Amino acid sequence: MDSEKLKNIVIREADALNKLLALLEEQHKLLLGNDVFQLEAIVEQIQAVNKEIAQIEVERRKETAGKAMSEIVRESKDLDLENSFRHIKKLISAVQLQKDTNDALIRQGLGFSTRMLNIISPDRNTKTYNAYGKLRR
Repeated sequence: MDSEKLKNIVIREADALNKLLALLEEQHKLLLGNDVFQLEAIVEQIQAVNKEIAQIEVERRKETAGKAMSEIVRESKDLDLENSFRHIKKLISAVQLQKDTNDALIRQGLGFSTRMLNIISPDRNTKTYNAYGKLRR
């Protein structure tokens, strides 16, 4: 296994993760600003970067032959590779946190929209009781 090639892959993966984090932060701003049309555009960009990350990940797995990256880093005793790997782990946790935050904002917005729609146009069916005294909808 070529250490330089693996370092190159890890650096490319870190760059792609940085792009993804920047896009997720932009998505966060758009969610707070309720800019629906820009949100649609950024979703496509996020999907493209996710595809790029997946391709790099496949390339890395081919290079490592399915071996755990932490093992390879430990065995190589290459300080640059170790630092890059730590950096990637930090980036992944930052991306995960930003994604979870954005998901929570989206869910909150959908819940609010649903409640507002129910207030504006409530269920038109008349509520009646059945023979057991329960509400029939």
